[in-house]
Amino acid sequence: MNRGFRTIVSMAGVVAASFAAHAALAAGGGGMSATQVVERNIAARGGLQAWRAVNTMTLSGQIDVGGTKPVKLPFVMTMKRPHKSRFELNFDNQIAYQVYDGSQGWKVRPFLGRNVAEPYTAAEAKSAAETADLDGPLVDYAAKGSQVTLQGMETIDGHRAYKLLLTTKDHAQRHVWIDASSFLEVKVEGDPRKLDGRMHVVSVYYRDYRREGGLMVPHLLETQVTGVKQKHQMTIQHVTVNQPADDALFAKPQLPAQPQPAPARVAAK
Repeated sequence: MNRGFRTIVSMAGVVAASFAAHAALAAGGGGMSATQVVERNIAARGGLQAWRAVNTMTLSGQIDVGGTKPVKLPFVMTMKRPHKSRFELNFDNQIAYQVYDGSQGWKVRPFLGRNVAEPYTAAEAKSAAETADLDGPLVDYAAKGSQVTLQGMETIDGHRAYKLLLTTKDHAQRHVWIDASSFLEVKVEGDPRKLDGRMHVVSVYYRDYRREGGLMVPHLLETQVTGVKQKHQMTIQHVTVNQPADDALFAKPQLPAQPQPAPARVAAK
């Protein structure tokens, strides 16, 4: 049951009537099938042909990294078909990178004193392979070997939303919530995070949709982790579609050699 339903269960008659209506709606998804919900979602986002015509997309803006004194850091993210991505974060005049060439990934984290290109861990590579999809997991999902199941409806940010379960060909599963009015994504289940020895559910909320070159793109993404009060926001300020991006941009970063410390001098006796 959603939060809105729980606030009106003060009378037995209301409970019975509301629960029956809610159960019927959840079971039937408002009379729509999973395929129909996905089709409406793709149309709302700009249409299948419009997304298929996108070869590259660059997003830039700021990320609120939180902390005792919240700091907003500039970022640039570039994606290229089929599964290439590059993420740059400017931290204290140092540039951190995460790049993925479609099969391998590397990260450079100078703010941690690691000015070398470190390979992705197995978990990071798996996550990148699942998320480096330029047009999202629902576009051409069947051709990608995925399946989508409608699991009912829930209330997200005060709006009714279809709850979809996406299962990829590798059997990875992720929930996606589609607004029942706008048919745009309003919430996506993120990769779980391990904190204090326990796994925590991660949810990403999509807000402030704007039209960019015929495509509907969210300009505010808010990440929430269960059990953690602090929320993190990514604000997208600029979107560029089909700007040329050389494949070298997504290759292993070639960093300048670090100066070696001078050998210690031995004092003459």
